[in-house]
Amino acid sequence: FQLPEYELRKVDGQYELHFHGPWTHTTMWEIPALAILNELRSRQVVKGQGRFVLDVLYARAKAKLWTKVERLRKLEGLRLSDFGTRRRHGFLWQRWCVEAVKEGLGPSFTGTSNVLLAMDNDLEAIGTNAHELPMVAAALANDDNELRWAPYRILDQWRHTYGGNLLIALPDAYGTKSFLRDAPEWVADWTGFRPDSAPPITAGEEIIKWWKQKGRDPKEKLLVFSDGMDVGSIEETYRHFAGRVRISFGWGTNLTNDFVGCAPDGSVDLDPISIVCKVTSVDGRPAVKLSDNPEKATGDLSEVERYLRVFGNAGRVRTAVHV
Repeated sequence: FQLPEYELRKVDGQYELHFHGPWTHTTMWEIPALAILNELRSRQVVKGQGRFVLDVLYARAKAKLWTKVERLRKLEGLRLSDFGTRRRHGFLWQRWCVEAVKEGLGPSFTGTSNVLLAMDNDLEAIGTNAHELPMVAAALANDDNELRWAPYRILDQWRHTYGGNLLIALPDAYGTKSFLRDAPEWVADWTGFRPDSAPPITAGEEIIKWWKQKGRDPKEKLLVFSDGMDVGSIEETYRHFAGRVRISFGWGTNLTNDFVGCAPDGSVDLDPISIVCKVTSVDGRPAVKLSDNPEKATGDLSEVERYLRVFGNAGRVRTAVHV
């Protein structure tokens, strides 16, 4: 096995990184590509800084994370995992964060998306399927009717391959309202959902309402919240849904790359950036993601308009994207 070649270019001041090849090969690029880019950026910022400046920088970042851990300790029954591999400050920093949170939260820290760190720290390797699944299936659709049902066809294949905690649906690729409106009955039997681009409480309430309409008990279901979560939104979401549904949190960028306010000189150069890796085309056909947040939409504009005609625009609300 070998990763396919990459193409890196700069367009209008923005870097674009492309991979071409069979799906089984290109899909393997996302995690290392994003992690490498973030770490190269971090190294460039700290390059040439003095020993004591670096000591203060990292001491502040460590103290900042530990303060978050102390707040999270107060949430009884919390279940939280590290989702920060792709957008981490660097590998060594992610390792420190995982080890610190494991010590600080104990059994409340359920795992990490980094398989090596999971192995080294006796943790579960945790993750869910991604927008890539419905995006590829949708791009291969031959007409609007096939397009409408593409997200469910790929999940039908998924459920015949995986089970248990891997039966977590990601509903927002073409809008959560649209997904729930047309979802087959068997989707209600899945373990749960991962609301990703709508406000967590809004999305969670909508899914709970849908489960009840389907005659399912939300207390037996799982919601995994992972979109830009940090200690404040984790606390708020945990308290809102306590006792009503099983909940878990994927803590990403704000766990493994939060250096905001830590630089001794007040620099913001280490503040996290919004960086993504998405499918752009499949067999020469453009791929599209609509999202519950139009700011996160990707794809050719004419295709985006077609997808909006097929799936609708209900429930999509534009909000700023920070990480």
